[in-house]
Amino acid sequence: MTRLGYTLSSEEHGPDELIRLARRAEEVGFDFVSISDHFHPWVSAQGESSFVWTTLGGIAAVTDEIDVGVGVTCPTIRIHPVNVAHAVGTVAEMLGDRFTFGVGTGENLNEHVVGERWPEHRVRLEMLEESMELMRTLWTGQNTSYRGEHYTVENAKLFTVPDEQPEVVVSAFGTKTARWAAGHGDGLWCSGPQDDVVEAFEDAGGEGPRWTQLHGCYAESEDEAVDTVHELWPNGSLPGELAQELPSPRHFEQAAQMVDREEIAESATVTDPDPGRWIESYETAVDAGYDHVYFHQIGPEQGAFLEFFEDEVMPELG
Repeated sequence: MTRLGYTLSSEEHGPDELIRLARRAEEVGFDFVSISDHFHPWVSAQGESSFVWTTLGGIAAVTDEIDVGVGVTCPTIRIHPVNVAHAVGTVAEMLGDRFTFGVGTGENLNEHVVGERWPEHRVRLEMLEESMELMRTLWTGQNTSYRGEHYTVENAKLFTVPDEQPEVVVSAFGTKTARWAAGHGDGLWCSGPQDDVVEAFEDAGGEGPRWTQLHGCYAESEDEAVDTVHELWPNGSLPGELAQELPSPRHFEQAAQMVDREEIAESATVTDPDPGRWIESYETAVDAGYDHVYFHQIGPEQGAFLEFFEDEVMPELG
């Protein structure tokens, strides 16, 4: 059965609002929420970027049944994997089997802030592999010492850990990383209905849940929605590897000058207020092989979006 989710955008909403939205998403009937983990927003107009692990504690306190995923954390440069493992262990203890931990190789936007150089993708995968191995060892609650190529740990022991290992789902935007995820992760995390990524993951023996995020903006008119996306989420229309390589919101704003309204209107981002268009987007992702499909409502009108889904979209999806 495919599960329907809702994005908690840390780049657009403050922590108190994210906690409130998580509770509202549970009331509406979403199966899960996914919250982003960023140090910076993509562009300054988005305006927020709270510390996700603090926000997750609030979400755990105000929700009872809805599943919660972090989509996704880079546990390699900005935060040492020992500290990430500590945070995940605590959140997993609070949320239990409702929690899913998504990981990826990150973006320069968030990771360069500690003054370390931004390595090429191959090296970032090596770092992620070491990080995942180290975190999984720490989650056993055993005293851990580790000496790898990228990380050294001496006599670390987590005393607050969940009864079972947290599920670690690996992000992949291309087929090469999807094959890597098949051998190292407990599932696949993606953006958009990329069927070739799912195929590569499964061909390499990958098992577990397959998550993907779909972007949209519900508004009274399509023109209004396109205007909102153009102002607040132009980064979604940037091509290639820019999202991984650009170092600051200012650089994203410069690159976004190349994005015009017509590109947004013609992109996969849903801007049509017709519920049929949102259902079509969802069904495309399901047909591509994803079993956790969640929507990112761009902009401030979260209440209107949630009401729209509750009244007009969810009844059609059953």
